[in-house]
Amino acid sequence: MNISIFGARHVRGKKGRGAAGKTIVFGILERQGKVYTELVPDASKKQLQSAIRGQVSLDSIIHSNGWRGYNGLVDMGYKKHLRVNHGKHEFARGNCHINGIESFWSYAKRRLAKFNGVPRKTVYLHLKECEFRFNHREEDLYDTILTILRENPL
Repeated sequence: MNISIFGARHVRGKKGRGAAGKTIVFGILERQGKVYTELVPDASKKQLQSAIRGQVSLDSIIHSNGWRGYNGLVDMGYKKHLRVNHGKHEFARGNCHINGIESFWSYAKRRLAKFNGVPRKTVYLHLKECEFRFNHREEDLYDTILTILRENPL
């Protein structure tokens, strides 16, 4: 699991992470499984833990980076919480890494960059499309969409 910030590369006059006016997205990727994304108003512990609680079962082993918003997951009842410290240039320690979700962020940002900006009110829809494409990347999307439409006609 990880957060990512979507928006212009640089906001003039803003210092630090430059998240002003940008969209914060929280993502969870099950190892060898599907990705789930959710827009969050901020990267606070309260927001992230509520998103995690709704999507991750308590017997899961959670892998994340060192962001303080993930503190206290074991206290909430999760089995194990392993971290990599990107601030100290640690990106993998054996099986402890978040490379899968980072791969999704790269994919989604490359895909959305083709639009030269996405309106804030449709970011959610674009992200869900990226999520769908990523989750079904091994399949023929045309056949997959036809199957979905047959099972759930409009």
